[in-house]
Amino acid sequence: MSERKRIELRSMGQPRAAVLRLFIGIAAIFIFVFIFCAVVIGGARAQSGGVAPTSNAAEPKKAEEQYKNIQMLKGIPADQLIPTMQFITASLGVECGFCHVEGAFEKDDKKPKQTARKMMEMMFAINKENFKGHREVTCYSCHRGSVDPVGTPAIMSEEPKPGVEEAKKADGGEAKEASGPGADQLIDKYLQAVGGAAAIEKITSRVMKGTITFGDRNVAIEIFSKDPDKRVSFTHTPDGDSVTAFDGHEGWLGVPGHPVREMHGPEIDGASMDADLHFAAHLKGMFSEAKVRGTEKVGDREAYLVVGRREGKPPLRLYFDEQSGLLVRLVRYGETPLGRMPTQIDYADYRETGGVKIPFRWTLARPSGRFTIQVSEVKQNVPVDDAKFAKPPAPPEELKGPAK
Repeated sequence: MSERKRIELRSMGQPRAAVLRLFIGIAAIFIFVFIFCAVVIGGARAQSGGVAPTSNAAEPKKAEEQYKNIQMLKGIPADQLIPTMQFITASLGVECGFCHVEGAFEKDDKKPKQTARKMMEMMFAINKENFKGHREVTCYSCHRGSVDPVGTPAIMSEEPKPGVEEAKKADGGEAKEASGPGADQLIDKYLQAVGGAAAIEKITSRVMKGTITFGDRNVAIEIFSKDPDKRVSFTHTPDGDSVTAFDGHEGWLGVPGHPVREMHGPEIDGASMDADLHFAAHLKGMFSEAKVRGTEKVGDREAYLVVGRREGKPPLRLYFDEQSGLLVRLVRYGETPLGRMPTQIDYADYRETGGVKIPFRWTLARPSGRFTIQVSEVKQNVPVDDAKFAKPPAPPEELKGPAK
């Protein structure tokens, strides 16, 4: 790729948004993710002129109908614009201010924004002309988390690092067929390992307390789940409670000092899985096809990899412990117009409670960061008020859409 086609590294020195600086030290990855979204959406609301969302949900708005100065991404759903921007930040290892003017995201003042448009145009053309329109090449194919793509092969280090093969996992089909148990057998073994369908179906609610760790910091967290498919977590930060909620139909994120942000697309998909108290019993029915793709190491243990394909959604990668049959890792993907965003969840410290086994520790990792939740207390089949899952009303300030 020529120098003219590269994004200049010199632009990296621009200051970050004040909001991001304020919250980056808060000890919860929820805050990290929320602030990133709050910064982007705050600018995007200013860009869109602060138009309040309409009540007509029959035909979702397109990006160019809700936001100003959309050029390369015309025609995509408006709620896919922010995930698409997140894919770019993860692929290049940058933040919003690299391309955008803070508080005026529609402006074209910065050269990297112009370059980004040319890069998207080039990527679309490569896929159209060489791969029959299938998305085989993405931003990450060349950038690999760096603004400046590396054009020279790297000298081998002492320990070779995973590269292309790791990236191919997002497509769910790179491994060999495995001998041994089939996908259905492994899913059935997992179901029995956690207590069996009858015991799982008896669980109607679950309340968990513990800590969430981000880096070297810990804060308290409470998680309330209720059948069918309701879940809310309260992360108790020094500045107030950070909330992630799903009521079975819609989800939202709340962070102190900022308006509630609704979940969309892949966020809803992930939230619905997290909220399913009977996930193990429902797992097999989620897939149109499931295949075993060999074994891989998860930590220091061997695990069978099952790739499950779902109609109209990205695949799931499920890792079942070779001995216990327990689910030790789940990888899911969020689809964006430019590529897939991965989320990996590692499950550990399974304990029996109320006739079923559940993980008391899980680590969630995304390109933007990672956190670990360690549960210290669990209560099941206890009353949980539906009011906990109720979405708070939007304040007048959110409807006006002030620039942040």
